[in-house]
This record gives sequence, C-alpha cells and structure tokens, in this order.
Amino acid sequence: MTACSPVSRAIVVGAGIFGVSSAVHLARLGVSTVLVTDGQPANGASGRSLAWLNSSRRRSDAYHRLRMIGIDRYRTLAAKYPDASWLRFDGGLTWDADDDKNDISGVFAHEKTLGYDAQLLSPKEVGAVTPGVDARSITAQGAIFNPGEGWVDLPSLIGVLLGEFQQRGGELVTNAGKATVSLTGGRATGVLTADGRHFDADAVLLATGADVPAIVARDGHHIADGTPIALLVRTKPVDHALRAVLNTPRVAIRPTPTGALVLDSAWSEEEIVLHPGGGFEIKDSTVRGLLEEASNVLEGNPSLELDSYGAGPKPIPGDGEPVFGQLEGIPGYHVAFSHSGATLGLIAGELLAGEIASGEPHPLLAPFRPGRFSKST
Repeated sequence: MTACSPVSRAIVVGAGIFGVSSAVHLARLGVSTVLVTDGQPANGASGRSLAWLNSSRRRSDAYHRLRMIGIDRYRTLAAKYPDASWLRFDGGLTWDADDDKNDISGVFAHEKTLGYDAQLLSPKEVGAVTPGVDARSITAQGAIFNPGEGWVDLPSLIGVLLGEFQQRGGELVTNAGKATVSLTGGRATGVLTADGRHFDADAVLLATGADVPAIVARDGHHIADGTPIALLVRTKPVDHALRAVLNTPRVAIRPTPTGALVLDSAWSEEEIVLHPGGGFEIKDSTVRGLLEEASNVLEGNPSLELDSYGAGPKPIPGDGEPVFGQLEGIPGYHVAFSHSGATLGLIAGELLAGEIASGEPHPLLAPFRPGRFSKST
C-alpha cells in the first residue's frame, strides 16, 4: 500500500461495527464524514453476532497481536462506561468433544507460550471459577477458562458510537439501498446511492460485510471469500448464573444485557438449507436443537424459550485473516472485511481512520492488505 495525500472529506459505506467505528474515528480526527447504509444501522452481521471478545486458540502471530490490541481498546471503553450492561469481561470457557480431535491440552500449552491468560480446569473445578455450567457436560480432558475475555452487545455499542458521530457533525444516511463507489481518473471520488444521490469525497471506505468481495470484483479486484450463512438464536430472558461466554462442542452461548442468551454453533450452519436460486431456509428442528444443546450445558438444565433468531451471511475472508486497507491501484478506495468484527471493531476503525485521514499506512495492518490475494493468484 502506497501513501496518498491526506483527506478532508470521507464516505463510509456500511453501518455495522467496522463502518461505524471508522466513521466516529474519522470524525474525531476532524474529517468531514458521511456514513451511508442500505437500511438501518447494525442490520447485517453486527446485529446477529455472538460478539465474543477473545484471541483464544491458534491463529497467526499478526492476527493474535491485532486481536489483543482490539481487546485492549474495549478495556479502555469499559473504563469510560463502567456501568455499561452491554460490555462485560467475565471470561470465556471452552472445551472440545471427547474424540481424537480433542486439542484442549495443546491449546492450553499454546496459549501459555503466548502469555494469554488461561487456566486448564477439570470438570469438577469449573464451578468454583465461573458459575452456571453443568459440569457433567464438560469432557474428561477438561476446559480452558480465559479470565480476560468478554463480550459486547454490538447494536448497543453501535448506538453509542453513532451518538458521538452525530454530535461531532457526522452525517448518517439510512435506507439508501445498495451504494456504489464512484471512480474518476482511476481513484475513488464518492458514492452513488440507489436513489440517485451522489456524495463526493476524497476517500471511501467500503465496510458492507459479506458484500465486499463482490463489490470490489466489479473494479477488477479479487478478495477470496469464505462467507457462510450463519444462524444466531436469541432466547427469552432466563434467571441463570452464567456470566462467561461458553464455546462448547455443540453450542456457543453468550449472555445479553436483558438476561437473555444468544446461541450459535458450527453444526447449525451446516443445517441451513441453501436454495439454488439464492435465499435460504432455517429448519425449526435446527432452532430447537440449539435451544436443547444450550440447556444441556447450563447448570440446572433450564427450559429455554425462543425469542427470535437471525440468519444471514457471516463475513469470513477465504484465508481466514482480516482484509483491511486501500485497494492496490485505486487511491482513496479502502475496504474492511473480516470475521471477528466484535473483537477487531474498535481497533480496526481507529487504524483505518488514521490511514484514511493521514494517507500513511499503519504497520499493524500490513499483513492484512487486500492486495495479498492478487499476489497469490
């Protein structure tokens, strides 16, 4: 990525966590910013995210480093909002299935080499460390408790950030339909909305979640895409002691500000029926199965009632690593496309805004440039 001249006006497309975080950071830097979204804020993947703040298990050193800095920014935010019900650091607990792929001891050893706070617990030890878990559901190999992990309710956070964005003079344009990036003389010069409005800018950030690869492909850029359709189930509020995020073989569970639980899993993604002409279908048995699996791992095995569920694309780049920064050969055209939107949301917005405002690339984002896919092909 080569440096470009500083900008005074920017357009951010997409009001999920990456778009909103980038927009408010641009406003803090004094850049006149318009945030354009196809519907309402958080109407995509950010609205149906487990939103677990973590850097557990294995990943590249650069990705782990960025995630850890991302968690640090949430610590700063928690100090600013100490009574926030939408941001909690009560730890995370994970265990594997009782089969030959169980890697808990190996993961624990790996996390300790990184200095990642981790405790390997037997099933009987879990209750004294973090409440609300049925010890009978934990496999004999044990579970890892990571006390530094937490969770965030992304729609709540997005609301807080949007409030600051608008107080700082940022303009929010909702229900604009699909927007396209305008190119003039080989550089990004603004955005055209579906209803014909054009917004001029010195730079554009495309943060439209799973749509990013298809949009940049129109301008000749390839970003490998591994996006699946995912399901997030929300229960009705339940009186329960669980505080940590659970990542178990059959279900992941996170508390919410209202006392409800949100649930997802890998197997439920595989049960989503994809239609050949587009669209998908969620089976009632899949939703019921997630509720049952959650009950099985909770202390007292409570009866969980369905409140709602959401399904849609879960943005994941083809190589699993984030994609952040300017498209090669198109000055002023920046993208944000990644899994782990919650963990990276604040730091990605900060670093992207800094690059856009100053024209100087940040070294922390160097491994995650979109141009790596063009080089690999």
